[in-house]
Order: sequence, then C-alpha cells, then structure tokens
Amino acid sequence: MNTCIGIRREDKSRWERRVPVTPEDAMKLKEEHGIEVWVQPSPIRAFSEEEFTQAGAIVQEDLSSCPVIFAVKEIPPDLFEPGKIYVFFAHVIKGQPYNMPMLKKMLDLGCNLIDYEKVTDEKGRRLIFFGRHAGIAGMIETLWALGKRLDWEGIPNPFNQLRHTYEYKDLAEAKEAVSKMGEKIKAEGLPESVTPLICGVAGYGNVARGVWEILDLLPIEEIEPKEVAPLGTGLSYAKNVIYKVVFKEEHTVEPISLGDRPSAGSGHRFELQDFYDHPEKYRGKFESYVPYLTLIVNCIYWEEKYPRLVTKEYLKQLYGAGKPRLRVIGDISCDIEGAIECTVRSTEPDESVFVYNPFTGEATTGYEGEGPVVMAVDILPSELPRDASVDFSGVLREFIPAITKADFSVPFEQLELPPEIKRAVIAYHGELTPDYRYIEEFL
Repeated sequence: MNTCIGIRREDKSRWERRVPVTPEDAMKLKEEHGIEVWVQPSPIRAFSEEEFTQAGAIVQEDLSSCPVIFAVKEIPPDLFEPGKIYVFFAHVIKGQPYNMPMLKKMLDLGCNLIDYEKVTDEKGRRLIFFGRHAGIAGMIETLWALGKRLDWEGIPNPFNQLRHTYEYKDLAEAKEAVSKMGEKIKAEGLPESVTPLICGVAGYGNVARGVWEILDLLPIEEIEPKEVAPLGTGLSYAKNVIYKVVFKEEHTVEPISLGDRPSAGSGHRFELQDFYDHPEKYRGKFESYVPYLTLIVNCIYWEEKYPRLVTKEYLKQLYGAGKPRLRVIGDISCDIEGAIECTVRSTEPDESVFVYNPFTGEATTGYEGEGPVVMAVDILPSELPRDASVDFSGVLREFIPAITKADFSVPFEQLELPPEIKRAVIAYHGELTPDYRYIEEFL
C-alpha cells in the first residue's frame, strides 16, 4: 500500500516560491519507494501544478490523509493537526519569541517536529540547506546595491548594469550577467574614487561559498586580512580587480586583555574552541578593518553571547570622522541588530536595501542618504526559487523514505530514524526531545 506525504503551500511571504520537493523528485519517490506526493495548489509556487501532475503527484487542497507534512517556512498555528509529523524550517532553536506560540500549539496538539536546520552529520555540519543560494543571491544584491549607491553619488560604474536577482529567469542567466560585468571591469577598470575596491566576507560556510561563487566570476585578487590596511592606505594597487578578503573567527575577535595581562585561560593566542566555549573572554576586532572596506558581506552564525562585527556606536565614529570608504553592507545572515547591529529590520526582494543613518538611527528605504546602504533580505534563496529548490529537494529526497517508514508510536529512545534526521527531531509526541528541552525556558 502506498504511503503519502503532503507538501503545503507557502504563505509566509508573497516572495516564497520554493518547494521542499520538486516534481522530478516527487516522481522518483513514487517510482522507487511507492510514496505518493500530495501537493496543495499555490498561485506563486515556482513549479506549476501541471508540472506536479505530469510527475504523478496529486494536487489537491486537503492534506489531512497525509501523516507527514513537508514545508519550507513556518506553518500557521491554526493549521496543525493532532499527532502529525511536520518537517520545515521552524526557527525555534534560539527560542525565537515570534515562533514560540507556534511551537506551543504543536506541543499542545502532540505533534512531532523535524527541523531542517538541525539535520546534521556527526560533526554537526548541516546537510539540508538553502545557504549556497542565499549567498549567491545576497552577493548579487550587494553588487546591485553598490551600483545604485555609486550612481547616486555621481560615480559612473560597471555595477549598475546588474538587476535584482529575482529579475533573472534562473541562476545561469544571473551568472552570465555577472560575468559580463566582470569582463568590463577587467577591460576598463574601476573608478579611481573607489579603488582599491576591497570586499570583506565574514564567514566561510555554505553561505560564504555561495558568495565566493559569484565573486569568482569577477576579476578577483584574494588577499589576507593582514594585507587590508597596507593595501587600503598604500599607493600601489590594481584598478581592474576587486580585492576579496575572507575573515574567520581568528580575524574578527581577540582575547580580552586585563592591563598588560591576557584574560585568564585565553593566553595571547586565539583558540577557536575556547572562543566557542567562553565567548565572554573575547572582544570584537573586526572594526579595525572596516575603514578600508568598500563592501562588507556578513555570512556568520551569530548569537547574543558573541561579539558583534559592526556596532552602531562604531558607525557613528566612522562617519563622524569624514566620508568613509564603506558603501554597502550585505547582511546575508540578517540577524536583526545582531552581528551587524545596524541591521535594524529585514527587507523584501523588490526593496532590498535601506540606508542606516548612524547619527539618528533611522533606516530609510533605498540607497540615498548619509550612512551605509544595508542589504537585509531575509528570504534570499527565494529569489532563485527553482535552482534553490532543486538542490534542496535532491538532498531531502534521500531521507524521506526513512521518515515515512518510521514507527512514530514508540518511545523516542526506540524511534528508528537515520541519526542525521533523529538529531533534528525537536518535538516528539508533544514533548521537547532531550537535546531541545532548553527551549522550555522560552515558552
């Protein structure tokens, strides 16, 4: 007898056009595993209902017969059904206040929650993610913002030929546009007033790799963080390249010194595990690089216990000292008032930037005004919905048979799931699982 899974429509945003399972993978699930895919109709989904129907999926409104429901983003609390299994990006593991009512409703109804964000290997590395496409779309948007900002300043530049990422039909077309821009930079050079153009990328994970994928289509010369200040203050630099510098934790924080003595236990050397275990022993030092950067692209995971990359107070000092080199901050991670403290709100794909005024604290939509332009779209992968969905679905498909065949009636300790998936079970039978009981304090 066939098992069915449900794919609900996305309704959190008018821009959310991704799917967790593509028509092609729906066909494979049915042919190879006897799993039928039921799909709710949607007017905005990147894959049409006809594509799903031709792939053998069932398109209908009612998913009540499906024991497992897959989605991309959060599900409205009033749509949960008692005892069902839900798989989506829940955004609850930090105790996010805006999603605690949703989680509480799931617990009250005895639901089971599997969160994509916690599907990891034995080393804690995420396996199912949209990070690469967030980086790709975020870098394109950041370059678009640079073009608009320089135009506003009256500086002719090659970046103004880019469009918003969502305006390209697919990733291939977007990459072609970036490559053509790169050819122009290589042949004609950059405006003297913005050279050397140094792009600082904070982070080196999946999101950063997406950023590099776009940057590497341009004439790039990679430098080390220690070379940033000498290059930015020197007279010898190339005008037909973009300088790319990647910042890791060791470049963004340092042990706190007590007088002439380093803080207890940290020594003079940076130690990554010590920083993760005791972030209170460290202070930020990324701001020492900022005066020389034209672009900052933030790709790091951040929590309140960690030092910020850029603070509001620092920006007030930077802009108070004169017109800085910094034009655009592409905050792909988009933690509100997080690592980039001036990310005071998120943005939408069609209005992807605002200008943060460091003296008033105001955020004005667009790229005109005093202060850095901030790109803070929080659903960047949705700007490349088909490409992003294909990659995501291809990985998720491998785990779906095990999820559908598992006996969810047994105690959690006896639940047989691949370890990668079991690590992602946040709630089981309406109770937080052992690894996630800390969330209780936020409920």
